[in-house]
Amino acid sequence: MRRQFVRLALCLFLLGGSVAYAQSGMTDNQVIEYVQQALQQGKDQQTIAMELLAKGATQEQLLRLKSMYSGSTGASTSGSGSLTGEDSSLLGSGSRARKTTATGTEEDASEFLETSSTNVDKSMWSEDMQKTMKKRRNLTTVVTSENDVFGRNIFNIEQLTFQPNLSMATPENYRLGPGDEVIIDVWGASQNTMRLEISPDGYVNIINLGPVYLNNMTIQDARQLLKQELGKIYADSGNNIQVTLGNIRTIQVNVMGEVMAPGTYSLSSLSTVFHALYVAGGVSDIGSLRNVQVARGGKTFARLDVYEYIMKGQIQDDIRLQDGDVVIVPTYDELVKITGKVKRPMFYEMKNGESAATLLKYAGGFASDAYKKSIRVLRKDGKEFSVKTVNDIDYSAFKLLDGDVISVDSILNRFNNRLEVKGAVYHPGVFELSGSLNTVRQLVEKADGLLGDAFTGRAVLYRERENLTKEVLPVDIQGILNGTSPDIALQKNDILYIPSIHDLQDMGKVTISGEVNKPGSYTYADHMSLEDLVITAGGLKESASLVRVDVSRRIRDPRGTTEPDVIGQNFSFGLKDGFVVDGEAGFELQPYDQVFVRRSPSYNEQVNVTVDGEVLFRGDYTLNTKSERLSSLIQRAGGVSRYAYVRGAKLRRVANEEELRRMEDVVKMMRREIGDAMANTLGLKVDSTFTVGIDLEAALANPGGDADLVLREGDVLTVPEYNNTVKVNGAVMMPNTVSYAAGKSVKYYLSQAGGYSANAKKSQKFIIYMNGQVAEVKGSGKKQIEPGCEIVVPNKTKKFNFANIVSNATSFASLATMLASLATMMK
Repeated sequence: MRRQFVRLALCLFLLGGSVAYAQSGMTDNQVIEYVQQALQQGKDQQTIAMELLAKGATQEQLLRLKSMYSGSTGASTSGSGSLTGEDSSLLGSGSRARKTTATGTEEDASEFLETSSTNVDKSMWSEDMQKTMKKRRNLTTVVTSENDVFGRNIFNIEQLTFQPNLSMATPENYRLGPGDEVIIDVWGASQNTMRLEISPDGYVNIINLGPVYLNNMTIQDARQLLKQELGKIYADSGNNIQVTLGNIRTIQVNVMGEVMAPGTYSLSSLSTVFHALYVAGGVSDIGSLRNVQVARGGKTFARLDVYEYIMKGQIQDDIRLQDGDVVIVPTYDELVKITGKVKRPMFYEMKNGESAATLLKYAGGFASDAYKKSIRVLRKDGKEFSVKTVNDIDYSAFKLLDGDVISVDSILNRFNNRLEVKGAVYHPGVFELSGSLNTVRQLVEKADGLLGDAFTGRAVLYRERENLTKEVLPVDIQGILNGTSPDIALQKNDILYIPSIHDLQDMGKVTISGEVNKPGSYTYADHMSLEDLVITAGGLKESASLVRVDVSRRIRDPRGTTEPDVIGQNFSFGLKDGFVVDGEAGFELQPYDQVFVRRSPSYNEQVNVTVDGEVLFRGDYTLNTKSERLSSLIQRAGGVSRYAYVRGAKLRRVANEEELRRMEDVVKMMRREIGDAMANTLGLKVDSTFTVGIDLEAALANPGGDADLVLREGDVLTVPEYNNTVKVNGAVMMPNTVSYAAGKSVKYYLSQAGGYSANAKKSQKFIIYMNGQVAEVKGSGKKQIEPGCEIVVPNKTKKFNFANIVSNATSFASLATMLASLATMMK
């Protein structure tokens, strides 16, 4: 058994990539039992492989079982490789188990590959066919579009295989053949059970009786014959005999014509035409679903219409196949398309002589918004196109032709009995024009009457003429309701508009801004006071001034004929607890008034700065005055520590709106000079902070002097530790950082960097200090060199070059600092 199962698995490995029958699946026990029974029936391994794939077994499952049965191989030659008791139990107690010795070696596998690969290759589908089948059967849901053919995917749906149920009772009309197993049960005075397989020549051999011919008999006929024959050896009339079908045979069926994979297939003898079409991959793009033929004995035995099954569920035409049957799928006769307002617009295969009414039935009928009086047919007459209009009474008589395109239009976007009322009524909306609702008075009453703010002097009736143009009719709504004016008859699509008195007046809004919690525009109301508006706006903020609230008013003179000198009025008020205490008594607002609640000049929020580095108490501090300076901040921080390098202190400042605007102008100018690509590479952008060059040593020596800068919100003062290095950068042979040596000249430090490069601009070298200040080198520069500074030698340039400036930006002179400096120069 192992050797045969190993060979079967190898066969499946060759077929696995070419045939994909994903169905309901089989358990391991079912696979093993089926293989054992099939081998007893003399089936070849390729046939068994195809049948297992059709039943739902997977390649992975069979390779795993192959490993299970070949994994216990060894050097034993005494039959130790036979099935163990545990393995044998997997075959089922009702099967005739044949214990077979096998080693399952690589030599056996190679031998099988050599003898079977040629035959297997002939049955494999093409690579393109494999991809197509995999794509079509991987769909777990049926998704169709207007360009699909109705029903064509029925044999490509994973969950719809039409596979026969092998566990059902044997149909009475089932005809026996070679390979079928007949089970004969005898009970009564004598009891016996016989399992007999029909031989290739159609006989079963009964002990003590001899051969009995059962080929091509139905189960019912075979039962009668066997009862008669067995009566010869079971003479006791008290015995009863029952004949049933055990294992069924496999038949070979040819599937030809317009299918995805034409060929010969080994199927269960219970298989039907639909299952054969599924196994063959379904019909092709030009295959017919309406005229599937079954040839038996060289003659057409049956014709199937798949649409009858899809539309009506009639499966009786799905006949059971017999050995040697040929399933033929011809090309379609007619293919038509229906578009527009039907429930299922797509292509449909039609039989010769079928009508438009039949097509509408296939398409699910009209959609709810379809125009049903007529349809339009676009037809090809062999020379040019023609259009035919088919009325509803001719749907059943109009015959369709191949290539017809049927269009179903939608209903008109208009109403035949629509009325509408708008404006100052309790229930404005759309109503039905009817015998009980066909006048203006009835329409107003249907809307539950007029609102209190309705303007009854005049209403407007918008009417649509026959030529679809509009006209406006004046309506005396008050007179109609009072009975003093004649009522007006309504027509379809009339719209009655009853205005509100507020619609006819410009009520306007009032606006409040400034130090209130909810500034904005508010709807004006009669007798609205300043206090009312302040309360509506959420009240005053704590920063609001109670002595200055201004109101501005526009000048309105509808009867004026000259341009006035005064274009606005202004009023000022004082408030206390939200009420006016100073100003015009009883002041009322008017539409479009603007209220400005001023900020109190005595109100100030905390302004914080930060000191960091070598001070005793670093952290955030709130400024006491607007003119507080660097020296005061250092004093409040407890002074500098003994490790502080005061000359290197620097100030980081947050740019205000004006400084940001100027820096943005500088960036734009530099982008124009060096190009966007270079600017992006350098990361050239506006930063919200920049460094201010300071001299903290001088500020501490002379508090309040010019060096003692005034602080502002967001400033960060950093006092660094002593740094005894000097950095050399720019147009030198090797930029370097060297130790500070007191009294040494600039030339000394340049020599530590290899001296000038060929393109150095020697006369314009400069020094950048730790505090952000920049100085031009004068003379030898001995007195200018300080710890932590940077010597920069610019490159030679024929003109002002921003790229060169940017390349010289360092940690001490950031892009933001450079931009801020340039922005200051541009003032």
